Amino acid sequence: MTTTVHFLRHGEVNNPDGILYGRIPGYSLSGLGVAMAERVAQWAANRDIKAVHASPLTRAQETAAPIAAQLGLTITTDERLIEASNVFEGKRFSVGDGVLWRPSAWRHLWNPFLPSWGEPYSEQVERMLQAGHAARRAAAGHEAICVSHQLPIWILRSSLEGRRFLHDPRRRECTLASLTSIVFNEDGQVTDINYSEPARDLLPKR
Repeated sequence: MTTTVHFLRHGEVNNPDGILYGRIPGYSLSGLGVAMAERVAQWAANRDIKAVHASPLTRAQETAAPIAAQLGLTITTDERLIEASNVFEGKRFSVGDGVLWRPSAWRHLWNPFLPSWGEPYSEQVERMLQAGHAARRAAAGHEAICVSHQLPIWILRSSLEGRRFLHDPRRRECTLASLTSIVFNEDGQVTDINYSEPARDLLPKR
């Protein structure tokens, strides 16, 4: 018996000021983000999904809502799926005028392996894996969705695939509304990891 837990990154967020919103409450999906969530709900309609868990942040709850509605399920809020904490929350990160250009920020950047500016990678892996197992148990023998955020999902996948945590954020394979699907056997061991983008055609053009 296997159980698949799909770690879903939320859809696009309405963030006209271009700040790092992190765990700041109240950041909702944009119109495009809503369309992304609805697209994933369409994808989910043809799956054997028995549980929908989500980060407590607004953007994750809004992404989970149409999926749960499509499947007739109730969203389980799991604090362990929350975004990683970051000392730069609320600051702009745009090129040329971002916070990283300020010398006062450099004291937070001394160790990229931890990282020294936010929640340690090892702690992200631990809580995300715990959340994954909770979803696995809730949907034993079927499938579950865990709506979370890019960095925690990528760090969990990196750990399970044996990659080092230090990486270029621009090269994460974890786009908006993407699915990192982890297959567990009946003993809770990871047997496979897959990645897909059901809303690929809706992604903003670069």
